[in-house]
Amino acid sequence: MANLKEVRTRIASVSSTQQITSAMKMVSAAKFRRAQNAITGMRPYTAQLQEIISDIDTGDGIQTPYHDARPVQTVLLVVVTSNKGLCGAFNSNVLKQAQQRINHYRQQLPEGHIRVLSIGKKSSELLVRQKDLVLTTQDELLDAPAFDTVASLADCIMEQFTSKEIDCVEIVYNQFKNSLTQVLSTEQFLPLAAASSAVGAAGTQEGSSSSANDYIYEPSKEDILREMVPLTLRSTIYRIILDSLASEHGARMTAMQKATDNATELLKDLTLSYNKARQAAITNEIIEIVSGSEALKG
Repeated sequence: MANLKEVRTRIASVSSTQQITSAMKMVSAAKFRRAQNAITGMRPYTAQLQEIISDIDTGDGIQTPYHDARPVQTVLLVVVTSNKGLCGAFNSNVLKQAQQRINHYRQQLPEGHIRVLSIGKKSSELLVRQKDLVLTTQDELLDAPAFDTVASLADCIMEQFTSKEIDCVEIVYNQFKNSLTQVLSTEQFLPLAAASSAVGAAGTQEGSSSSANDYIYEPSKEDILREMVPLTLRSTIYRIILDSLASEHGARMTAMQKATDNATELLKDLTLSYNKARQAAITNEIIEIVSGSEALKG
């Protein structure tokens, strides 16, 4: 009977866990739909901004302070994870990639010249243990991401770059593809790459006009570029955070679905074991009763 009690206790425990994971999956599914709508609505806007800037830069090779590529003496690594766990390998993949980038720069830069901006408690809890890093945390951004708040953070990063406090900015995050797939990405935020150099000879083969679109600019291209580049950089950081949030909820929804399925399979096995143990116990009792009855007859 002790064996039966153990199995019953475990069945109750697994059943309770199954209810929790199923509820968490439904909550994540609701959050995922909102996050998915946010990122799918943001991407065309940022893509159009990038296209306009690329056209201006490609056409005339106009440069801004954000295009200033100089020898890297101080680097800023932005690491975007989540504030909560139970989302599979979502956080561990980002942390592994971030650690690889940190190790890469450790071989090139002296101590104190690697700055890390952590967005997400999971990365903050790990990176705070590394004493040779200059760590800043912005975990609260993920609680209620608003464009104005993210824009202030982007402005701070841009100010550090233009004042030459930092020479390079990289962002490590999960890019959203669908609910089942998140693409681990390392993106160079600053300095901006000149589009004219990327076009190269292919652009000159098209003729005198290398721009993809023939825009009429008012005021001048330089003025527009100086206004649009900061706006594009702010939008890029906001898009990356929305990407990470959608990826997080998709990963958690998938993880909770797998956990629920595993709990269902485990319940089937435990129920079968319980029924077998109960049948064996009943059979033993019947044998004892029959044996007692035969003994009394004798």
